[in-house]
Amino acid sequence: MTPRSAAAAAGWGLCTVAVSAWLAVVEVFWLPLRVGGVPVPVSVLAAVVGNLLLVRAALRVSGSRVVAALPAVVWLVVAVAAMGRRPEGDLVITNSWVNLVFLGLGLLAAAFAVGTALGPAAAPPGRRGSPAG
Repeated sequence: MTPRSAAAAAGWGLCTVAVSAWLAVVEVFWLPLRVGGVPVPVSVLAAVVGNLLLVRAALRVSGSRVVAALPAVVWLVVAVAAMGRRPEGDLVITNSWVNLVFLGLGLLAAAFAVGTALGPAAAPPGRRGSPAG
C-alpha cells in the first residue's frame, strides 16, 4: 500500500466514522418517537437501511474492507453506550419492544453487511464444488 492510498483510506475511514456515528446517534434519539401515543419505529428502519448502505458505500468508495466494517462497529458502540444510564439517571434505550427490535434488526443488518463485505469474492460458476477446479 502506497502512502497516498493509505492516506486516502484513512480519510475515508474518518469520514465513515463521522457519518455512521451521526446516523447512529440520530437513530437512538428517534427511538422514543410517538404519534398519538403510538410508537413509530422510524429508527428501526433507519438502522437497518443505514447499516446496509453505509457498509456497502464505505467499501465502494474506499476499497478497504477495514473501512467497510467501521460503520457497523461505530453503530454498535453508540447503541451499547445508549443502553447505560446517563449521569442524571436517564436511560435512552429501555426495554420497550421498539428498542429491542432496533437492537436486534440493526445488529443483524450490520452483521450481514459486514459479512458480505468481508466474505470471499464469489467463485466462478464452474469452480464452486471442488477446490481443484
